[in-house]
Amino acid sequence: MDNQTEPKRPAALGFIFITVFIDVLGLGIIIPILPKLLEQLIHSDISMATQYSGYLTFAYALMQFVFSPILGNLSDRFGRRPVLLCSLFGFGVDYLFMAFAPTIAWLFVGRIVAGIAGASSTTATAYIADISTGDKRAANFGLVGAATGLGFILGIGLGGYLGAIGLKIPFMVAAGLALLNAVYGYFVLPESLAPENRRAFNWKRANPIGSLVRLNAYPVLAGLISAFTLVYIGQKAVESVLAFYLIEKFQWTLPSISSLGIFIGVLLVSIQGGLIRIIIPKYGQKRSIVAGMIFYAVGLVLIAFAGYGWMMYLFMIPYCLGGISGPALQGIITEKVAANEQGELQGALTSLVSVTTIIGPLLMTSIFHHFTRKDTSVYFPGAPYLLGAILMLISVFIAIRSFKNQRAKALLESANPA
Repeated sequence: MDNQTEPKRPAALGFIFITVFIDVLGLGIIIPILPKLLEQLIHSDISMATQYSGYLTFAYALMQFVFSPILGNLSDRFGRRPVLLCSLFGFGVDYLFMAFAPTIAWLFVGRIVAGIAGASSTTATAYIADISTGDKRAANFGLVGAATGLGFILGIGLGGYLGAIGLKIPFMVAAGLALLNAVYGYFVLPESLAPENRRAFNWKRANPIGSLVRLNAYPVLAGLISAFTLVYIGQKAVESVLAFYLIEKFQWTLPSISSLGIFIGVLLVSIQGGLIRIIIPKYGQKRSIVAGMIFYAVGLVLIAFAGYGWMMYLFMIPYCLGGISGPALQGIITEKVAANEQGELQGALTSLVSVTTIIGPLLMTSIFHHFTRKDTSVYFPGAPYLLGAILMLISVFIAIRSFKNQRAKALLESANPA
């Protein structure tokens, strides 16, 4: 079989969708079981367990931050296929390891290994950039967004139902899925990066700090990258606190949390896998970015002040509609980069996301802990969501200002051609 031929795009997109889905599934699958698991391991209450959850996410994100540019640059040198397959195999082994972790220390080791393997999202997005052109670029990134949302939220759903049977079972299921996908990809996944578009590996460019600095090579994108950063930090209010919030405020059980997770998963797939392919071509990337950020802010405010558990289903609708901003934002950013630098760019963006995952969960879980601990002066479990909404609104202003600056620069260049 020739793995260097032009990839069959529908099949390749399908595999990348499944790969990203399984990558994120492993992160989501531990969320519903984490509160109870941590309560058992640290012998404390739900408020303190939230703090440890932030520490675990910190360990995961730190490894992603370090290894994302390395894997991105390796994929620019050797191709996307081998990096993707190795990462999938690593994920499978890690989930088996975590299933039998006897102490919280071993749980931290498992999250570290998962963070290294999870850096493969860099290569997955570079693969999408390789096989996408024109208007289809943002739509195809929408598929990645749908896979991310579906994997994360259905991971919550799967983890809740299986965790009610046994806390080890969700990890074993995730291990099986990752290993099966690695075997499947070995036989069907073609290489997307042509040999002539590859470049030599450079440790300086693979340095995570250097990777972020490289974003300065695209000054026109500075405002959008800042907005991108704040949006991802704001999202961590939902991703890192949701299960703890539902248990603390509404006393939900694991199956109840899973049911909401499945509902959110259906919303995300409908929006990012379908609706986004209508909205972005019709209204354009810039309007989609601004509208998505506003939807995020509205949803987060509503969640923060939800008075009854059933309201969570209703309030997740505007929050999920915010997902239209991500693919449009990524589509604009990737249009400015050459084919042989897409892996490096995606590595830098993934490192940036990892920084937000280092900052966001620690920030949001600490705020939740402060406003829910027994001796708190103000009891307000929704505080992280209110902060997330504020960050989204700041992102709106940054994005609008960035678009105005780009328009002014374009007019100036057209009036004064070189």
